[in-house]
Amino acid sequence: MKEILQPGPAEALASLLDVEPPDLDRDGLPLLWHWFYLLDRPAQADLGPDGHPARGTEPGRRRMWAGGRVRTLGPLRCGLPAERHTEVLSTQEKQGRTGRLTFVVTGHRIVQGGEVVVEEEQDIVYRDAAAGRADNPVEEPEVLAAEDEWAIDVSPTLLFRFSALTYNAHRIHYDRDYARDVEGYPGLLTHGPLQALAMAEAARRRGSGGRLAFDYRLVAPLFDHQGMIVRADETGTAVRDRHGRRTATGTMRSLGR
Repeated sequence: MKEILQPGPAEALASLLDVEPPDLDRDGLPLLWHWFYLLDRPAQADLGPDGHPARGTEPGRRRMWAGGRVRTLGPLRCGLPAERHTEVLSTQEKQGRTGRLTFVVTGHRIVQGGEVVVEEEQDIVYRDAAAGRADNPVEEPEVLAAEDEWAIDVSPTLLFRFSALTYNAHRIHYDRDYARDVEGYPGLLTHGPLQALAMAEAARRRGSGGRLAFDYRLVAPLFDHQGMIVRADETGTAVRDRHGRRTATGTMRSLGR
């Protein structure tokens, strides 16, 4: 897949997150902002009932983003062509408490100017269909965001706009009836990539930049009514809900300038 990168998606993302737009001419795209470029755009007829492409997947299984690893090896610049190469690196079957699990690792390389500038592995897990509608979890007392934390209001509008920017039609992020009645969730699911991006942005606020390696894990589901609070410090990055329950973690290290 190849395209000339334009500033529009980056400007739209900055508006969505209410963050300062990056200097695209000087620094290129920040960490993980490549997710808004070189997108798959399948035909409507190729989508399954859940909104994902149906080819190569078993009907009725739930798809979840579990984590990943990203290395930025150089600046990814707008105004120039870039090309993405994708391959399935591994597939592994396991048996979990809720049934059969299929773990798929997909690799991506983004090339610009003849050089690999982004290397990435994404971990996706497929679960068996839910047995029925989920009960609303018992919530702990609210833990207010500290001065060094970033509170993001996870509204249905935010989730819908993020889905639109990434061309992600998975209905668990915007169709509450489907999420509850078909996949058994108590609310709209906050995207795993949105949580990872929020962690990367929290680290960018602290001055992280240049060539970076970022590893992240989604450790618990996060629903829209639970909010999202992000923190980054010298030990790593993390996302929690407004009740203190951790849902994502990340570690970042510099690869040098």
